[in-house]
Amino acid sequence: MEDEPCVQESVRQLESLIRAEIASARGILSFARFMELALYAPDLGYYEREEPIVGRAGDFYTSVSVGPLLGELIGFRIAGWLEALPEGPLHLVEAGAHTGKLSLDLLRHLRSHHPDLADRVRLCLVEPSSRRQGWQRETLRDLVGTVSWFTTLQDLHRSHPCLQGVLYANELLDAFPVHCAAWNRARGRWGELGVGWENGRFVWVPLVEPSPTSRAGLQRLTELPGELLDLLPEGFRVELAPAAADWWREAAGCVQGGWLVTLDYGLSDLEFLMPHRAAGTLRTYHQHRPGGDPLDQPGLQDLTAHIHWDDIRSAGEEAGLSTETLTSQRQWLSGILAATVKSGERFPEWDASRVRQFQTLTHPEHLGQAFRVLVQSRG
Repeated sequence: MEDEPCVQESVRQLESLIRAEIASARGILSFARFMELALYAPDLGYYEREEPIVGRAGDFYTSVSVGPLLGELIGFRIAGWLEALPEGPLHLVEAGAHTGKLSLDLLRHLRSHHPDLADRVRLCLVEPSSRRQGWQRETLRDLVGTVSWFTTLQDLHRSHPCLQGVLYANELLDAFPVHCAAWNRARGRWGELGVGWENGRFVWVPLVEPSPTSRAGLQRLTELPGELLDLLPEGFRVELAPAAADWWREAAGCVQGGWLVTLDYGLSDLEFLMPHRAAGTLRTYHQHRPGGDPLDQPGLQDLTAHIHWDDIRSAGEEAGLSTETLTSQRQWLSGILAATVKSGERFPEWDASRVRQFQTLTHPEHLGQAFRVLVQSRG
């Protein structure tokens, strides 16, 4: 673990960096840029920290940190997909792999149960952070020669312009920077909230003009039924994540034939407007506890917001993908489990540990209902 004085010094450095950008932006910075710096500023952002941030010793759990079962179930499903593709090289692409544990579990399943298929597969990881690439190389050290790293999707596409296989991401899209929209009831329109610096702390400040990247989302909110908008209280908040949809659209262009899969927590457009979400879905996590001020101590806590499933699905379809599934993680994994039984394939024994993992992944009070799965395909 990092020493407390080092952590606080990093927070101060990141705070100074953000304050400098606020000053250069005439006193108001979009929250999307604030979030980008808080999470990804080199050597200072939350996801660039050396200490564990996932699992028991960190700030939050993911489906991957529950155990290897998720990778095994996804491996079973992916094996069926890959066997349907034409002869030739096959690629698995994970984006936002963090430590690389999901890909390791998935490939171990393929090697144990589909060795001929595993021999044809090459793993590609899309990871812009050199630090996280280092974590992944350590996790996947036994797979040397079958793994390639790419900093961007553009790099991946240049290297593999005719890629056949599966691109997958687990809890990646929710970490893209978001814009914060607030309903102005008196003026009957949505505005964007930015971040300023007052009295020694970061504060919310309305932007005079919305950010160029948020305008389309604000317009779509404005076009919602008038009778619905009339019910919204003053200041009702919704997060917009155009960067996540843009990324998914670009990812779709990287797969010539195959599937795109993402597991994440999100909502439909109308679900964002439920009365109990008046404060929006933006959340912080630190030591497994949610609820801190999103503007407090950047770099020390995770920032995340629910994704717009309508946006992500539409982005893939606009790029030529067909939507096969958009369902809860519970339903998707339960369907895969049923398929393993029906297939007669030898699957790892269901000991107490694996039963507990499945319950955590699928129970509505754990990860089963809040998390959803989108599967889209081409060809």
